[in-house]
Amino acid sequence: MESSSVAYGASLAGAGFDLIKFIKQPQTIIRLLSWVFAIVVFASITAEGYVNGANDAQTKCVFNGNDGACHYAVGIGIIAFLACVAFLLADAYLPLMSNAQERKYVVMADLGFSGSWTFLWFVCFCLMADQWSKTHNTSGIPTDGVHAVIAFSFFSIASWGALTYFALVRFRQGIADVTHNYADPPIDHTSPYAPPTYPSFQDAGSDVYQQPPFIPNPDPSGQSSYQPPVY
Repeated sequence: MESSSVAYGASLAGAGFDLIKFIKQPQTIIRLLSWVFAIVVFASITAEGYVNGANDAQTKCVFNGNDGACHYAVGIGIIAFLACVAFLLADAYLPLMSNAQERKYVVMADLGFSGSWTFLWFVCFCLMADQWSKTHNTSGIPTDGVHAVIAFSFFSIASWGALTYFALVRFRQGIADVTHNYADPPIDHTSPYAPPTYPSFQDAGSDVYQQPPFIPNPDPSGQSSYQPPVY
């Protein structure tokens, strides 16, 4: 391909890394927000998500005593935190890739993961909100942390949904760019076209060359008579 070919949002020639441009990208900003939201969710549960009652020595999850709900939110948050870091590095390295197939794999991974985590954050928000609504004894529970978990779980749905959208746009744009760059040149219908002509042998007129019949020459020496030599 030519050096000006583009695939998945960057030149295939391997463009240099521009830090200012990278930071100003909407996808980078939203990914950083998703990273912060994930920290708030799992840090709030880790720090204030478990309390023990007056008669209980063992701590329980503040969300209706459902330890599974707290474990789910912490797991989703930690994985989202690590994924944001990994995809930030992938976004920074993407313009340096000169292979369109490698870029396709990165964009597809981003699209699949972002779509999955949009759904998982939705499940987390519904689970946390439902379990908190069923929690009757709220004495001794730090409600600020609970509200932060629920709110930032909701914010994570929006942020990861936006990341899914940007990944889908980049994937479609990359497919269109690669198809356009590899497309055959269009046929010029304005240029005159003359069909090829072939000789015709139907008319055996005077112009057609005819070979004379073969007449054997009995006298190869060109003489009228032949005398054998005298010894």
